[in-house]
Amino acid sequence: MLAHRPSALPRTVLVVEDDFKIADMLSNYLGAQGFRAVWLSEGRQVSPCVRELQPSAVLLDLTLPDQDGLLVCRELRTFSDVPVMMITARVDEIDRLEGLETGADDYVCKPFSPREVVARLNALLRRAEGRLAQAAWPPEQGFVVDEPALQVRWQRQPLGLTVVEFRLLRLLLSRPGQVLERSRLLDEVHEGDLRDVSDRVIDSHIKNLRKKIERLRPEGSGIVSVYGVGYRMELPG
Repeated sequence: MLAHRPSALPRTVLVVEDDFKIADMLSNYLGAQGFRAVWLSEGRQVSPCVRELQPSAVLLDLTLPDQDGLLVCRELRTFSDVPVMMITARVDEIDRLEGLETGADDYVCKPFSPREVVARLNALLRRAEGRLAQAAWPPEQGFVVDEPALQVRWQRQPLGLTVVEFRLLRLLLSRPGQVLERSRLLDEVHEGDLRDVSDRVIDSHIKNLRKKIERLRPEGSGIVSVYGVGYRMELPG
């Protein structure tokens, strides 16, 4: 499978934090940004919840009343690759390195702004989607997402994408068979800056993207229009 969670929107984020004020602030801001926030206050709740909900990401406090966040992260990594961002009041560099070595993907220190947390969360999700897409298609079998180069290759040949086209195709490849609304695609293209931008601009980008794919894959781009909604990516046979 390409994704490690069900293809449902909005994406679920676990907020693991025993301080109610911080958890409430993060949950409200995540909700305003289109996520579904689920709050947990104890470390022992995390693994069962991740197994059941298969969330998009986990915001994990390092200091919990019943279990250290490092232990929670180590346990998660025994069965899940869900992106984990640790949240802590510890600022010592050794603590930072220890957190990352347990399998955490990022680290933010208190005090923080919820805007910063969500921006870094979105960056984590984009990187995770790129890794999943790359793992799904070996070079000899189809598409490969080259994240550092901001490019996608088909059968080892680069498509020659613009940054906008790369972001669109990366998202479509990470959600095979899932219908993505124009507004969701637009958010990916502009990374949250949607001032005075019509979601119909996506149609123009998709048109150009199809042409570039079909130069190397004459049988079709795999990008399917869903009338009145958006687009989905059909996996190559």
